[in-house]
Amino acid sequence: MAKLNQPTTSGRKSAQRKTGRRHPLATLALIAIGLGLTGGVYAVATSTSSASAETATASQQQIDDGQKLFEANCATCHGMNAVGTTVGPSLIGVGAAAVDFQVGTGRMPMASSGPQAQEKTPQFTQAQTDLLAAYIASLAPGPGVPAEQYTDGKGDAAAGAELFRINCAMCHNVAGAGGALTEGKYAPPLKGVTPVHIYEAMLTGPQNMPVFNDRNITPTQKADIITYLTFLEKNPSPGGFALGDLGPVAEGLFLWIFGLGSIVGLAVWITAKSN
Repeated sequence: MAKLNQPTTSGRKSAQRKTGRRHPLATLALIAIGLGLTGGVYAVATSTSSASAETATASQQQIDDGQKLFEANCATCHGMNAVGTTVGPSLIGVGAAAVDFQVGTGRMPMASSGPQAQEKTPQFTQAQTDLLAAYIASLAPGPGVPAEQYTDGKGDAAAGAELFRINCAMCHNVAGAGGALTEGKYAPPLKGVTPVHIYEAMLTGPQNMPVFNDRNITPTQKADIITYLTFLEKNPSPGGFALGDLGPVAEGLFLWIFGLGSIVGLAVWITAKSN
């Protein structure tokens, strides 16, 4: 009888298997935890990559003052709530950087319709521009005005030159002199443009320019490009007369007209002298 009461070996193994079996919802729980961790890491990485272009949170008073300025000067084209109209695009999500660039360079408000907005003397002070930017930034998340550390011109000029040649020179010319595009549009010259506006242009892609967000060109790389353009502006052409920095076409035309013209003129003078 004592032997009959003892559990068999197969019974012990079966009990072990039952106690060691995972709950049917364990797999779903693991998947949920994995997705949660992945989302958290992505959120941290995204906020870190865009942290270079964030500004301090504006006060409600600044937002209210910016809204008044907007309704008085911008709502005709962009709508009372900045949602856009048939003559102006929506500004939801463009961020403070786009406002600071467009208004700070005088492109907005536009003087007249055309292929693209012309740069002109700004109609708003920097303080008023900041208020408009604060209001637009309060409507939806968007790129912010860059931190000073990325616009002080203390980056790597050599690395910036390489990045500029790869990403920007086909439109703006390797020396930043600008160039013509199609349908009456153009890439403006970059000399005399403030570093902040150059950074904002890369970040927001105004007019026909593509958007170079922080995943395409990092904030440090943007700072290097700005350093290269600052170097060009501070250092004259080592070859002498730059001819507008327009490249070999302008140089060839100069040689053809003045060089060949001088030779022809000299030949005529020599012939006339001998006669």
